[in-house]
Amino acid sequence: MNPQNVSSPADISSSVIVPPAPGTQPEGYTSIQAINESVAASSAWVGLLRQEMAKSIIGQEHLVERLLVGLLTGGHILLEGLPGLAKTLAVKTLAMAVQTDFQRIQFTPDMLPADIIGTQIYNPRDTLFEVKQGPIFASLILADEVNRAPAKVQSAMLEAMQEKQVTIGDETFNLPRLFLVLATQNPIEQEGTYPLPEAQVDRFMLKVVVDYPSITQERMILDAVDHTDSRTMVNPVIGPDDILASRKVVDSIYMDDKIKDYIVSLVCATRDPRIFGLDIQDYIETGASPRATINLKTVSRALAFLAGRGYVTPDDVKSAAMDVMRHRIRISYEAEAEAITSEDIIRKILDTVPVP
Repeated sequence: MNPQNVSSPADISSSVIVPPAPGTQPEGYTSIQAINESVAASSAWVGLLRQEMAKSIIGQEHLVERLLVGLLTGGHILLEGLPGLAKTLAVKTLAMAVQTDFQRIQFTPDMLPADIIGTQIYNPRDTLFEVKQGPIFASLILADEVNRAPAKVQSAMLEAMQEKQVTIGDETFNLPRLFLVLATQNPIEQEGTYPLPEAQVDRFMLKVVVDYPSITQERMILDAVDHTDSRTMVNPVIGPDDILASRKVVDSIYMDDKIKDYIVSLVCATRDPRIFGLDIQDYIETGASPRATINLKTVSRALAFLAGRGYVTPDDVKSAAMDVMRHRIRISYEAEAEAITSEDIIRKILDTVPVP
């Protein structure tokens, strides 16, 4: 949506939207109040989906919210955490709550690219090669323990994740419109894992770090599991058409030019922090790519949608920044020597770059 055709609130925290004077509205004018109403009408499924997720997932609100962001934006998500923190369970529960096809791919060190995308098989009766499609041809993909497989297998997913298509032999096949990769990985310090290629890491919109539950949540988990068969019935509450319709509303959410400038400043600060008076240049090997800029805008709009707002605030951007940029900043050896992480750099940038 053209920002010039949307009313900008004088006070972004105010719930009162002052429209232009009668007769001054430009052609195609849409008020933020109208966008708010559109958000309210198209987000009714969000609460139902959260309820279904809560049947299996206790706590982990940040994880659940980020999975919803993935649905609303079509952006792939990388979940990192130690074993047993409900990463796989969360994705499987989400898949059960969405009425669409789902495939789980268990990554192992002996996998081949054909195990993911498919291959050509010779048919001796017709003396022709036929294409056998792999498990990647589904709407929701759970790439479980994605860093257990070597780089050549990871590279097989690049075309699918970026262009939503797969090439097998000399044929190219389109993937479903609702194609979404939700990958889990254990920290690279774990035995038997491989670091993901930089090109693939950059294709993940978000990298979400999953942590241990709190003491209260741990007790709730203990009370919830009373039987050896702990499977929970999750009902499907939304279909692909509803999700795709909500994505159009997300795209219409208003973002002020000052917010856009703020996003650009945050990303540029990872490349040349001296512009903003930050003395952390020696800790950064490479900064965030332009995909970070685009994804910050998209994720901020999705967070505004989940909050029931038709406009983006600086807090939406700050909330999205860590998950969008933590995997796109490569730290230097000096940073590693001083135990400085990419998260530390992002926090410093968020604390320093002026907020509009």
